[in-house]
Amino acid sequence: MASFFEHIRTLVTEQNSMLCVGLDTDNAKLPAHLMDQTGGIIDFNKAIIDATHDLVCCYKPQIAYYSSQGAEEALIETIQYAQGKGIPVLLDAKRGDIGNTAEQYAIELFERYGADAITVNPYMGTDTLAPYLSYKDKGIFVLCRTSNPGGADLQNLVLDSGRHVYEHVAHLAHSEWNEHGNVGLVVGATQPEELATVRKITGDMPFLVPGVGAQGGDIEALMKAAMRQNVIISSSRGVIYASDGEDFAQSARSSALETRNSINAARN
Repeated sequence: MASFFEHIRTLVTEQNSMLCVGLDTDNAKLPAHLMDQTGGIIDFNKAIIDATHDLVCCYKPQIAYYSSQGAEEALIETIQYAQGKGIPVLLDAKRGDIGNTAEQYAIELFERYGADAITVNPYMGTDTLAPYLSYKDKGIFVLCRTSNPGGADLQNLVLDSGRHVYEHVAHLAHSEWNEHGNVGLVVGATQPEELATVRKITGDMPFLVPGVGAQGGDIEALMKAAMRQNVIISSSRGVIYASDGEDFAQSARSSALETRNSINAARN
């Protein structure tokens, strides 16, 4: 069985796409005709997947949108449905806790939910990442330089070594943490200068780049900063909420196609 990153590389070529669609499905934002349905979330997600699966290299549900609504079973069904279309699923969970607890989180994310890749928080250090890294065929994306405005509060602090915290994370991820070649980094599209710095540190390590679309990240700037290689570019709200009417799936497809084409134009 191919590893997550092998699968991604295949799809980037076969589907000509570095686009990841984020399935941050909020019950309050469903089209009106789905709001009163018991299976509204899964019906919405399946329609989005049906409309876009030939345009993407992966999907990225955010776990909080499901657990907060008691919709864990919808999350499991969504993951299985996407995988049934041949598309891997990156579960955005941002877990980070002591080793024993991390072992349970790893079981939850990889075995209960069946995710192909996850996001993790490195704040508590190497021993807390080990349980995730032991899943050698899965993708482990470590938060590095995030796209939110407050990310600089900690990530841009300067250490005694002269490195910023995010640069130190990049060094660790590229060396100590990547024994199995299953580590990537989360680097936001809204910080292209820092993204370029991380690329210099890590070579061709895979990046998950959120912040395109509703958060305003510039595709050409981020692609240039990433040296136009080995990036998964995530757009969530800009795709799945392109319309709140009964045409939501077709509108999502149109938005995904436009975003993929923009990425490819910048990529080339």
